[in-house]
Amino acid sequence: MSVHETYPYLLVTEKRGKLKCWSTSGVREIDRGPTVDYGGQGGLGDVVFQPRMANFPHVYLSWVEAGQSDTRGAVVGRGVLQHPCMIWTPPPAVIWRQTPKTTGRGHYSHRLAISPDGAYLFVASGERQKMTPAQDLTNNLGKILRLNLDGTPAAGNPFADKGGVAAEIWSYGHRNILGLQFDAQGRLWALEHGPAGGDELNLVKPGQNYGWPLVSDGDHYDGRAIPRNSTRPDLAQPAISWNPVIAPGDFIFYSGKMWPEWKGQALIAALGSEGLVRVRIDGEKASEQARYPLGKRIRAIREAPDGSLYVLEDGEGGRLLRLSKA
Repeated sequence: MSVHETYPYLLVTEKRGKLKCWSTSGVREIDRGPTVDYGGQGGLGDVVFQPRMANFPHVYLSWVEAGQSDTRGAVVGRGVLQHPCMIWTPPPAVIWRQTPKTTGRGHYSHRLAISPDGAYLFVASGERQKMTPAQDLTNNLGKILRLNLDGTPAAGNPFADKGGVAAEIWSYGHRNILGLQFDAQGRLWALEHGPAGGDELNLVKPGQNYGWPLVSDGDHYDGRAIPRNSTRPDLAQPAISWNPVIAPGDFIFYSGKMWPEWKGQALIAALGSEGLVRVRIDGEKASEQARYPLGKRIRAIREAPDGSLYVLEDGEGGRLLRLSKA
């Protein structure tokens, strides 16, 4: 879900492959979108506008693409969307791919964020439930990538001297990132699903190893223990972790326009805890401040220009809600 910075409309992706545009005049389905490989956790993924482009901005879209021999992987495409809520001109063309494509239908992540200066595209690439690729710099699974806006590796990435896909990598040791956002200071944060316990909010720094699957504050689903983050101080530590999990869907850093007391805090859309979770940031650490139950699994959250909140429910029949101060 992405809110346009100039015009009063937002884009909503549906996993089966539909891209819909909401505006004050109603909801419109946008034609000529990509063909997606739908199933499990896969399908149409994230969508972001290129910032500071009021007329016909580039739109970045992620989805799952089928490969050979029952494999698949996430891709990112870039296209131009006519205003308001019109067809693609041209349709999104693939500029980045998960490498390699693998079997299974989980942990694509494929969240997108554009740096505050508008110069770089950051992509969250999940480890596809294979675990060990997250520690292997010869692939781009279980990583956060820093790319130029055309999808090529950005100059100055920490592993550029290794060549190949390693030149894309900004950080590694990630599991399944479902939130990727910059704060007001320009720092990048990632919100990550843990296994049975161990959801994490991480401050992302270049070249850092975030530990998966070597450590976690949760355990494997079959009950096997995983060493805790604290046992490896040489690895990047989460700003906050949850056990039991909140099963995050997405998050934002809030401006404070409608609720000034929340300025700079993270507002998390939570699937497992069925509501919103508010988290305060103190330097490089974080602490949970409150939970707001909504009685539904919440997939996504975005801030409207006036500071109210767009909240998207998960699953069949999910509603787009707007929350404002009473």
